[in-house]
Amino acid sequence: MKVRLLAVGTKMPGWVEEGVDTYRKRLPREFSLEIEEIALGPRGKNADVARARAQEGQRIREKLRGDELVVALEVDGKRISTEQLAQEVGQWRMERRDIALLVGGPDGLEPSVSALAHQRWSLSGLTLPHPLVRVMLAEQLYRAWTLLIGHPYHR
Repeated sequence: MKVRLLAVGTKMPGWVEEGVDTYRKRLPREFSLEIEEIALGPRGKNADVARARAQEGQRIREKLRGDELVVALEVDGKRISTEQLAQEVGQWRMERRDIALLVGGPDGLEPSVSALAHQRWSLSGLTLPHPLVRVMLAEQLYRAWTLLIGHPYHR
C-alpha cells in the first residue's frame, strides 16, 4: 500500500524535507509515503487566482491514478482524530488500496479536484502553513501506523 501526498508548492525549506524524511524512514515498506510536488499556478499583483487554481487542478488531475482512494485535505473537511486516522489506515490496509492525499495551494484546491475526492478531511480549524502540513501528515501517518501495530509511540 502506498500513500502519495500530491501537494501544491515546490522548493520546500530544508526543515520540511528533514521533518518529513524523519517519519517517512520509520514507516515500513508496505506502508510507504511519497510526496509529489505540484507547481503553483502564477500568482502576483494582478494574477487571476481562479486561473492559477485551475492550472494547479489540472496538474493534480494528471497525477491521479484511477485505482486510488482520493482524500482532499481542506479547511471545511471532516475533522478526524489520530485514532480515527488509524482506523482509516487499517481499512486501507485491509482493502490493499493506494491512497492519494491532496493539498492545494495558497487558495485551496480547485473545486473540480475537490469533487473527485472520496473523502475530505480537515487537519485543524487553524490555518496551517503548507510546509508544516507535510510534516504533520507524515508524523500522523506514522503515529497511526504505530497505533495499528501496538507500538508505544502513541502514549
